[in-house]
Amino acid sequence: MLVFDFSHKDQVSMHQKYAVSALSYIVVIAHRQNYNLSMQRLQAYKYELQPLGEQQRDMRRFAGACRFLFNKAMALQKENHEAGNKFIGYVAMAKHLTEWRNGTESPWLKEAPCHPLQHALKDLEKAYKNFFAKRADFPRFKRKGSGDSFRYPDPKQIKLDQANSRLFLPKLGWLRYRNSRDVLGELRNVTVSQSGGKWFVSIQTQREVEPPVHPATAIVGIDVGIARFATLSDGSHIEPLNAFRKHQIRLAKYQRRMSRKQKFSNNWKKAKARVQKIHTRIANVRRDFPENSHPHRQCPPRFPAQSHDRDQPKPRDSVYRGLAGTEYVQISGRQQRSARPQRQSQVRPE
Repeated sequence: MLVFDFSHKDQVSMHQKYAVSALSYIVVIAHRQNYNLSMQRLQAYKYELQPLGEQQRDMRRFAGACRFLFNKAMALQKENHEAGNKFIGYVAMAKHLTEWRNGTESPWLKEAPCHPLQHALKDLEKAYKNFFAKRADFPRFKRKGSGDSFRYPDPKQIKLDQANSRLFLPKLGWLRYRNSRDVLGELRNVTVSQSGGKWFVSIQTQREVEPPVHPATAIVGIDVGIARFATLSDGSHIEPLNAFRKHQIRLAKYQRRMSRKQKFSNNWKKAKARVQKIHTRIANVRRDFPENSHPHRQCPPRFPAQSHDRDQPKPRDSVYRGLAGTEYVQISGRQQRSARPQRQSQVRPE
């Protein structure tokens, strides 16, 4: 509440229309703004797709069409720059897309959905702008098999059926996916990508959430090293992962097999797929390590919690029963299949 006093003597000389009595007060009430404490969160949910054979072929063709368009537009930008002309923006480049789709050189571009092709041109424009702003290096041409992906930017063309674990995408139909968690928020866009011979879908959503409050009540210092991955101020420590060392012998074995094959032959492609599978395994283990590396993290009931201290004794072997009654023995963190117990022969009384 603000109060202004106009009882000063200089007010006598004011015009009669705007005159105010000498003993009057003007009261101004100022309302405090109602601040919204919620915040917008953009979050992506990534799942593994389970497509049919025809759907896999279509996704490879769509990713190849976006890669071809990106490289063709980039080559045009280079020719335009060498000729001394200005940079071609997205609007002008989209007109070339219409010509390429309706032309005789690349009529197969019509088979791919239009929006992912347009988004490939937007990605190229964004790459050039990042280079001009010195935020990234000069864009490079894309090659087959490296980062194959395409994006559907229009949420109106996408249908998500979480109850049945399926997703509808234009010119692909309904796709099954491994539903590991629920998708929260309003759908924004969908990106389909290939990695390690498998196809994945990333669903980006937008929703309002409350500002996060950290639940921790204490402070712990962390010292990252080489012999030990991390040492905490409370005395505990985390052993390094060494994911590559665990798979090094097996990886070298399949790499030698791959080197003996004729390049680009069918057997060479099979050997390459095995090598890629091992590299994917190493990458997944490294990606999962930060979440499961806490020394006090509780393990599932059937797996004993392994200690990270070398001075403490190793955990005992544990036995659990898997599918079809098969017994597995966990020895020092490794799972081994045990032989089925033999039945004791019964001796008939004479």
